Amino acid sequence: MPGDLNDLRIDKSLKNSYEPSSWATRWIIIGIALFLLLGAGKYLYDRSHTAIVVETQRVTIANTAGAATGTVILNATGYVIAHHKIELASKVVGKVAWIGVEKGDRVQQGQVIVRLEDDEYRAQLQQGKGALAALEARLAELQNGSRPEEVAVAKANLDQANADLANARISLERTKRLAEQKVFSDQANDDARARVDQAVARVASLERTYELVRIGPRKEQIEQVRGQIEEAKGRLAYYETQLANTVIRASITGTVLERAVEVGEFVTTGFVGDRGAKGYVISLADLNDLQVELDINQNDFAKLGPKQRGTITTDAFPDRKYEGVIEEISPEANRQKATVQVKVKVLKADNFLRPEMNASVAFLADEEPGAAKATVAKPVVYLPPSAVRNGTVFVMVEGKVVSKAVRTGPITTQGIRIDDGLIGGEDLIINAPAELKAGDAVTTAKR
Repeated sequence: MPGDLNDLRIDKSLKNSYEPSSWATRWIIIGIALFLLLGAGKYLYDRSHTAIVVETQRVTIANTAGAATGTVILNATGYVIAHHKIELASKVVGKVAWIGVEKGDRVQQGQVIVRLEDDEYRAQLQQGKGALAALEARLAELQNGSRPEEVAVAKANLDQANADLANARISLERTKRLAEQKVFSDQANDDARARVDQAVARVASLERTYELVRIGPRKEQIEQVRGQIEEAKGRLAYYETQLANTVIRASITGTVLERAVEVGEFVTTGFVGDRGAKGYVISLADLNDLQVELDINQNDFAKLGPKQRGTITTDAFPDRKYEGVIEEISPEANRQKATVQVKVKVLKADNFLRPEMNASVAFLADEEPGAAKATVAKPVVYLPPSAVRNGTVFVMVEGKVVSKAVRTGPITTQGIRIDDGLIGGEDLIINAPAELKAGDAVTTAKR
């Protein structure tokens, strides 16, 4: 028994044989490092793609006067847009052979801006012209009838056939008498009679031929060729239109907003994509016909009405003021944004305005009949001092952070006065996180 117990003891000299090898240890360390890196990457991705929750406050104008005629009743921000933006497309397919405009060029209505390769369309047009000429010649032939020479030939053939018939009859009479005298056999008499019958049939056939040549073609034949001519004219007009469509002209007088093609690119009649064939070649707009597109909060919508006047300013040129009037109000609201889209026409646009510029509109109260026209005082805006950082503030526009430079005045009990940069109506981000920057996605805290 003691011997058996000794056999069951663990040999301590073997304990180091079960330690993991060096390569296994390295792979374990690498796996742990990869796991940590993936976790950190996911955390950073979530941080960069998740909207930051911020607290906003609607910028309001200090109440320095009553709601008199000419006073600002609502401020809103939006974007300058072209009233009518036109994307010129091709009506035929082909490669671009020539482009005559660049982005920003001014063009006149009817001006040639793009030419496509037209070799195939010219060949089709030439083919159509040849087919039409052949049919017109055929119609002239039918209308003129048979030529005198053709009538003479038909008459000569008929006379020859009558002469052959007379000779065959004489030969038949002679053969018949000799057959009765038993000089010729009955077979010779039968052959002579057969020749007479053949001559009679040939004369009848040539008489009909002569009559047809003399009368000329049938009326139905002429009408058939006339119908073929009309069909050929239609094909020719189509080929001419296709050739003309290889030249693309400006449909309005305006400015080139975008040039979508280059020489050698293939143009199609449908919208394919950036890397494939192009569906349109040039984007045009009349920059003298501009609007400001605004999303008005439903709580403020009741303050506005059709043809409401307003003063338009842009972030790019804050010192320039433009008169505007509401030209279009959307017939339906945006349920997700709780807004109603309004478009304000710029009454006297100039070269300083560009589509897609940020713009603000200060809507004015309607003038009462007989009331003296009042001047619009400059808006007075006060903000919490903490909202201003190094002369800039953050506002929320369509879920994104936009940085606006402001010029500040003295600090009062109402807050820090903003002399320039804000006109009221903006969604100001207050108590912004230190890492917040322009372009970040943000959302407001739910209350």
